[in-house]
Amino acid sequence: MSLGGGGGGGGQAQEIAQQIEELEQHQAALEEEIEQLQQQQRDIDDAVEAVQNLDTGSTVQVPLGGGAYVRAEVADIDEVIVDLGADYSAERDQEGAVSTLEAKREKLDGRIEDIRSEISEIETETDRLQDRAEELQAQQMQQMQQMQQQQQQQQQQDDK
Repeated sequence: MSLGGGGGGGGQAQEIAQQIEELEQHQAALEEEIEQLQQQQRDIDDAVEAVQNLDTGSTVQVPLGGGAYVRAEVADIDEVIVDLGADYSAERDQEGAVSTLEAKREKLDGRIEDIRSEISEIETETDRLQDRAEELQAQQMQQMQQMQQQQQQQQQQDDK
């Protein structure tokens, strides 16, 4: 859809096109944020499953960074260190660790819902702007047709 062009509505149409582009960029950023949050949820789900299935004495692979791991034995499953956020961690027993992780997941659920609501508002605004752009385009076409008719009438009068 061409939103530029001649006539008085050209500037408005270009402004609307720019607004639509900005909204679409914002929506894409929000969708990317949702993907990142969903990955965090999957990581939490994996951690919950691991904590629930581990026992004292279980052998695990502990990441050291850079793709390196070391095998270790769980000395006490009731000594799980859980990230609380804001650079704070706490030691929890197995049940407490699962509860803490599930609470983090619920916060992510809430954030995802907030973002989806914002995306819905953006989509509504984008639709409204596209409708307005189409109205302007229709007005421009009508103006062009009227000008052509006037030119034809003037040409016919000049030919007489």
